[in-house]
Amino acid sequence: MAMTTLGFIGLGIMGKPMASHLVHAGHTLHVYSRTPADVEQLTSQGALGCADSRAVAERADIVFIMVPDTPDVEQVLFDTNGVAAGLGKGKVVVDMSSISPVETKQFADRLADQGVDMLDAPVSGGQVGAEAATLTIMVGGKQTVFDKVRPYFALMGKNITLVGDNGAGQTAKVANQIIVALTIEAVGEALLFAAKAGADPARVREALLGGFAQSRILEVHGERMIQRAFEPGFRVRLHQKDLNLALTAARQLGLSLPHTATAQELFNAVAANGGGDLDHSALVMALERLAGHTVT
Repeated sequence: MAMTTLGFIGLGIMGKPMASHLVHAGHTLHVYSRTPADVEQLTSQGALGCADSRAVAERADIVFIMVPDTPDVEQVLFDTNGVAAGLGKGKVVVDMSSISPVETKQFADRLADQGVDMLDAPVSGGQVGAEAATLTIMVGGKQTVFDKVRPYFALMGKNITLVGDNGAGQTAKVANQIIVALTIEAVGEALLFAAKAGADPARVREALLGGFAQSRILEVHGERMIQRAFEPGFRVRLHQKDLNLALTAARQLGLSLPHTATAQELFNAVAANGGGDLDHSALVMALERLAGHTVT
């Protein structure tokens, strides 16, 4: 792989390990985060710290962004000292955040006016996938730009798919988050049912893992529910954000997503009780309150 100068903005739970993989592969990586300690952690591994997003864009040929929400991406891109201010023609911006598909297209159009290509490339797999470089990466943009960036995606993930034009990656991610939320809800109901009926939920989970109900969520999040291990891999408040994208888009499309709306209300209930920063598997806590019974 040719050594291209890279940039990475946003070094949180997901961004930090993703950026680390790029550094450890031998690439020159310029980084920026609003949290200096996170920058220091990456510079100790060989990355080069920058004063702001603009400085990253000035130095890098491909700039990766991994921040929490749509307004954050807009700020990183278009603030006075944002990425757009430091870009030149031929550079590439890769937004790996999970944000609005509609606004993603608008951001791509604004960058195209500067002669800059953009890919939206949200990920699935959580902190575990980011650390193990096994993320699923859903990409929207041009085939030629995707081909150029794919070797760097391969350092961060395994299942890498060009879904379509700008915005298509974000649309796929929203679809992913609908499935994940509803499956967490289903696993929570099943284990709660088992516990209330007097069966050992841990053994019920074990039995179900060998059948058609088997899923990664039953495997990982089912165990979290039984162990009460709700330290965040992916926070409730971030899943609330993603389902809000789904429900907003559904209204715009004239589409009913009844179970997505129910899952969002359950997340809202967890957050209202102080659980916004718990892992999204803590959705089961809302079901437990409704039942007056716990999984364990």
